[in-house]
Amino acid sequence: MARSLDEAGLRRLLSRPGVATVLAALETPGEETRLVGGCVRDALLGRDVSDIDLATTLLPEATRARAEAAGLKAVPTGIEHGTITVVVEGAPFEVTTLREDVETDGRHAVVRFGRDFAQDAERRDFTVNALSLGADGRLHDTTGGVEDLAAGRVRFIGEPATRIREDALRILRFFRFHARYGRAAPDPAGLSACIRARGSLDGLSRERVRAEFLKLLAAPGALAAVETLSETGLLQRLTGGVAELGRLGRSIAAGQAAIGRLAALAVQSEADADRLREALRLANAEHAGLLAQARALAALHGRETIAPDAMRALAAEHGPATLAATLVILAGEPRPVPTPGARAALDALLAPGARRPVLPVTGADLVARGLAPGPGIGRALAAARRLWLEQGCPVDAGARAVLVAAALAAADEKPAGPA
Repeated sequence: MARSLDEAGLRRLLSRPGVATVLAALETPGEETRLVGGCVRDALLGRDVSDIDLATTLLPEATRARAEAAGLKAVPTGIEHGTITVVVEGAPFEVTTLREDVETDGRHAVVRFGRDFAQDAERRDFTVNALSLGADGRLHDTTGGVEDLAAGRVRFIGEPATRIREDALRILRFFRFHARYGRAAPDPAGLSACIRARGSLDGLSRERVRAEFLKLLAAPGALAAVETLSETGLLQRLTGGVAELGRLGRSIAAGQAAIGRLAALAVQSEADADRLREALRLANAEHAGLLAQARALAALHGRETIAPDAMRALAAEHGPATLAATLVILAGEPRPVPTPGARAALDALLAPGARRPVLPVTGADLVARGLAPGPGIGRALAAARRLWLEQGCPVDAGARAVLVAAALAAADEKPAGPA
């Protein structure tokens, strides 16, 4: 059944602060400026609109001159592509002169400025992204985008293979937009073209792939889209490893962020985390998150159950948040199974104000007990930590005394020499 579109959303879009100001500033006899693309699409769906883009027949310098004449700040953020960012009370509005493609090599297009909104729409990727809205409130649709939006269908404009040759990233965008706006199965013609062109993904910059794939993973229909990517062999080109679709589903159901969903989908070991760092050019913090989950998975591997003491020890080693996130994605698997007491122990560590368990013995404590600074300190603390983890991370005074004694005893032991 077709979804209902919110025509009132278009009126709300035009009445948003700054929109009328920009349109009025650029109003010129013989010229036209419209709202275009995603803001129009999302307004029709009744969704929140963040970025507002405009297209105009004005040349870039004319756009800048008109904006400044109206007392607005105009920044040439992409003037080589015809884009001027007009700022109204701190809010940016990207205004781009209509364009026509002269030639393209799949990554970089040679364009010239144009005056035909319909021709500019033909340059876009999908019909749902080619809608435009005039200052008079009239909705313009020359590619069938309204019908596709109502049907929940993401469809390439024109010949899908041609659109993909212009920019191979559109393969991922096809899946990402279907995950966000699509209903039922992906458009067959578009899907077939993406499969045939899968080799072109290898020529894309890893940074572009990373950004698009993480957006896909954050979309409402991510699980079904990733399942299709996996079935068609496209996912292997992105992640290079085994896909854990069940874990991804549990990660999505728990509301984990995109990088957590990536970890659930594709990380089973530290080697996976390292491979994804290179394949997707992940930031250091993102890679660290994947590594943390890989280590937590390794620590949980082979356990049948988790008792409260073991849960506290695991939380001390891996952090309560990482441990909880890892247990979420394992929840549908036969093991490990936390006991009710272990669940309660983890919940207590996740509560606001709670702290990760910390070994209650320091090197200074041992020096105060007469142990000389040096390698013996490290050996002593390692022994104390092992005992502390085995005991479930106690922090009371009695436990601390036991740990200090164990540390001092370990320091007295001579390290094993070479065999």
